[in-house]
This record gives sequence, C-alpha cells and structure tokens, in this order.
Amino acid sequence: MSITYILSGFAVGLLVGMTGVGGGSLMTPLLTLLFGVTPSVAVGTDLAFASITKSAGTVTHRSRGTVQWFIVRRLCMGALPAALLATLALQHFGPLDKAIGQVIRYSIAVSVLLTVVAILFRSKMLAWVNASPGRQLHGRALAAATIASGAVLGTLVTISSIGAGAIGATLLVMLYPRLTPAEVAGTDIAYAVPLTAIAAVGHWWLGSINWWLLLTLLVGSLPGITIGSWFARSVPERLLRGLLAATLALVAVKLLY
Repeated sequence: MSITYILSGFAVGLLVGMTGVGGGSLMTPLLTLLFGVTPSVAVGTDLAFASITKSAGTVTHRSRGTVQWFIVRRLCMGALPAALLATLALQHFGPLDKAIGQVIRYSIAVSVLLTVVAILFRSKMLAWVNASPGRQLHGRALAAATIASGAVLGTLVTISSIGAGAIGATLLVMLYPRLTPAEVAGTDIAYAVPLTAIAAVGHWWLGSINWWLLLTLLVGSLPGITIGSWFARSVPERLLRGLLAATLALVAVKLLY
C-alpha cells in the first residue's frame, strides 16, 4: 500500500506541477474515493501535506519578489480566524463522527465543483472585470472584500482542505486584476502557508492526521511536482485544464452520489 500511496503522490504532484491547480482538489478526493480513507483524516493529512509543499513554494516566490505581502496580510486577517472557528466547530461536533464525516464529504464535493468553475471560467471572469473599470473595487471596499474572501477560503480549506489553490487564485484575479500571473501564484501560495499550517495543527489536535500516509505522499509528490513543472510548457495548457476539469467534475459527482 505504501508504494501505491507514493505513486499517487507522484501523479498528483505531476498534475500540480503542469497545471498549477492546488493538490487538495486532487489529493483529498483520491484518498477518500480510491483508498477509502475517512473524509476527516483525508482532509487533515492533506492540510499537513499542503503546509509543507507550499512553504517550499513560498521561499522561491519570495526570492523572486512575486509575493504581494499587503494582500497576504488582508487574506490572513479573514482566513486565520475562520480556520480557528471551523476547527472549534469540528471539535464540538466531532470530526470522526460518521454524520460529520458525511458533511465533510459533501463539503469536499462542493469545493471540487467550485474548483472546476474556477478552472473553466477564470479567463472569462477576468475579461468581464477588465471590460468595465467601474466594476473594480478600490480602497476600503477592496480591503473588506479581500478579508471576507479570506474568511470564506479559511472555512473551506479547514473543512475540506480545498480552496487555497484554484479558487483562491481566481478570487485574487477578480479583486486585483493588475497582478501578473507570477504575483497571483506567489501571493496565493504565501497566504496559504499559515492557513494550511493552522488548519493542520487543528486537525492534529483533533487526531485526524495519518503521519505515515503523509510521509509516503511527500516522497512521491516532491519529485512529481519538479518533473511536472519542467514539462509544463510542452503540454497544451487548454487541453490539460479541460481534462482536469472533467475529471474533477466526475469526482464531485461520485462524492455526492
């Protein structure tokens, strides 16, 4: 089984490296559907996995100057308190309870569907915003919308481990359309590090992290991400994202039914 986990980590890392889509939307459903891991343990283990892999990505983006730290601070103002509250809610209702596990399963499905929307319609949403400068927020309204977006993402990530990747990047593009693609990626990864770390600590406190599973996934994913990033430019992005969106849509339907 360890070899299977390593290969799964490699496959997810390969796709993440080629598409830039967060591993949570791939890894958590994979653990739940293919390996029968309980939803709460799948979420907790994936959050610990994400906090480690995203930390490495933040170091790289920081060295390249592609992190907008004022946006990171705004997102964290909403995301970190939301993550703490979501953790307390899970503790109150019991994350390992069968009924709560079903709620988490549905939360994963909804988050996956939101990721599909983000993948398919991100460019159209950006074009809609750019078509009319009056639609763009500024000043306090922009700051408040960013904090609110962080709160939504913090709740989604803590409950389902999904949201900090494609959904977070799409919200950044909508709120800050002048950011370069590298700045969107760097800022999205940077704010996700404290968020996934706090959420992972919360799940560790709740006893919903499988440390051996985490280690085997890391062994496979780290070389997978490296190889995927290397070959990213040689694969047609539109085709790859379309296939990924279709796969995630099927995963969401399977989780629901």
